[in-house]
Amino acid sequence: MQVDISLKKIEDRSYTIFIEPIEKIRNLSKAVIVTNPKVAGLHLGYLLPKIEASELYIVTLPDGEDYKNEQALNYLLERLFDHKIDRKSTLIAFGGGVIGDMTGFAAAIYQRGIDFIQIPTTLLSQVDASVGGKTGINNRFGKNLIGAFHQPKAVYIDTHFLTTLPQREFAAGVAEIVKMAVVFDKEFFAWLEEHDLYEEEHLKYAIKRSVELKAAIVAKDEREGGMRASLNYGHTFAHVIENETNYKRFLHGEAVAIGMVMANELAKLMDLMSQEDAQRVKTLLEKYNLPTCYEIKDVDSFYEHFFLDKKTQADKIKFVLPRGVGDFVITDSVPKERVFEALKRFTRC
Repeated sequence: MQVDISLKKIEDRSYTIFIEPIEKIRNLSKAVIVTNPKVAGLHLGYLLPKIEASELYIVTLPDGEDYKNEQALNYLLERLFDHKIDRKSTLIAFGGGVIGDMTGFAAAIYQRGIDFIQIPTTLLSQVDASVGGKTGINNRFGKNLIGAFHQPKAVYIDTHFLTTLPQREFAAGVAEIVKMAVVFDKEFFAWLEEHDLYEEEHLKYAIKRSVELKAAIVAKDEREGGMRASLNYGHTFAHVIENETNYKRFLHGEAVAIGMVMANELAKLMDLMSQEDAQRVKTLLEKYNLPTCYEIKDVDSFYEHFFLDKKTQADKIKFVLPRGVGDFVITDSVPKERVFEALKRFTRC
């Protein structure tokens, strides 16, 4: 005896990414802005007049990757219950990637799922973290190992918020822009080599192009069953670096910059990337004062950390390696000795 459940009807989870100054966000019932003290102090006064809701609450979470954990998530959920948030309510993620990931995850699990909106305030979150529906928290085993795919209802990218962004945070966002260009668009990469992203018009174009590239990938592979894994170029190495340094030494984009350089070394050993192209990537990253080296103290330990990555399956490490500039390969068949050879090049900086 068997019973089949047909779930072939696919829910429409389409949404719009607005890359322009925010005008009005209308027709919300109950809404909760989730933010951190720094963003609230700088920009809440700019945002509040633009939101029309029958009831509007603000929940402030501590700032930083250290607080992207179960304790902070539980605090957020308890505040939602305090405010009697219901399934018709909307959460508004107002901050960088940490706030976006945590708010999205809370929206995914609160009463089995409610709506949320992304209003990213860092360059990194504008070009990457706010788009695609990845949500989650960290634990002692690694980054984003607890989470869900939960798409926002809309994303509002307003470069006004970048006017107060510290230089390191800006550069961290540039790393993700470079990542998109290396993997998907050699013409865009060449454009980045020739243009200064400190100029507003150039920055707006770079944001738009990065979002277009990521949106196209997400539309084809929403839940990372295939080619969306290409967006993890540099991240397999970066997550180990972040874990080893307890998320304190590097911003996420800084770790990704180093991770890309490490991935390029491995790609060179696999005859996928030339020294010239690897140097072009490194030079572009260093143009924005991004770190490009991390001194590995214990190669064996670093290698073992790969197996805590959520992309590792059946004890096989999945690497995204550039094939020159503008193309990539996803492989889980890199020989261990090749990986060790690449890692040993980073035992001294």
